[in-house]
Amino acid sequence: MKKIQISPSILSADFSQLGNEIKKLENGGADLIHVDVMDGHFVPNITIGPPVIKTLRKYTSLPFDVHLMISPVHKYIKNFADAGSDIITIHPEATQNLVESINLIKNLKKKVGISLNPNSKIDLIKNHLDRIDLVLVMSVYPGFGGQKFIPDTIKKIEKLNKIRIEKNLNFHIEVDGGVNFSNSKDIIKAGANILVSGTTIFKENDGDIKNNISQLRSM
Repeated sequence: MKKIQISPSILSADFSQLGNEIKKLENGGADLIHVDVMDGHFVPNITIGPPVIKTLRKYTSLPFDVHLMISPVHKYIKNFADAGSDIITIHPEATQNLVESINLIKNLKKKVGISLNPNSKIDLIKNHLDRIDLVLVMSVYPGFGGQKFIPDTIKKIEKLNKIRIEKNLNFHIEVDGGVNFSNSKDIIKAGANILVSGTTIFKENDGDIKNNISQLRSM
């Protein structure tokens, strides 16, 4: 079993204090910083772009785990790489040529993630699992924070984990959407090793970030 990592989503942070919020996450034991990028087209919300990521880069040495929910995504990959992203995760539906987009991210010396929406089949990415670093399983339909976890996600995590074991692959399984104290154990048991959480980390236990990260990580 890979080490359990926590990637807090700054979507739930105080956007007027993002730099300080990121410092709190690092001090609280976060492993990664999850950055949701939405374009109002591929998903029904708009968040931040490369200039903000570049500005935030100076506040932490933690890897930036950047989830691009934008379409078409290919022409923007370099901008996000140059801004300081460490992991760049894209949706197969958002690019005309998934192989080209994977190669571009790799050529830019960044880690490659592919995200699956709740209605996206594993078959979409099955032939690419040996070339990527991470599969991000969305356990809500992306666009807004604070949504409830979709229970069927557990089956998808289990299937991905089975493929990973049977084919002796090394990709991470990351889960994002409604992750909280009541379901984190089941998510980890199913095979996930990176948990993305926003509301739980920033809001639970009176905003005790360190305690919330620790609780999510423990099985």
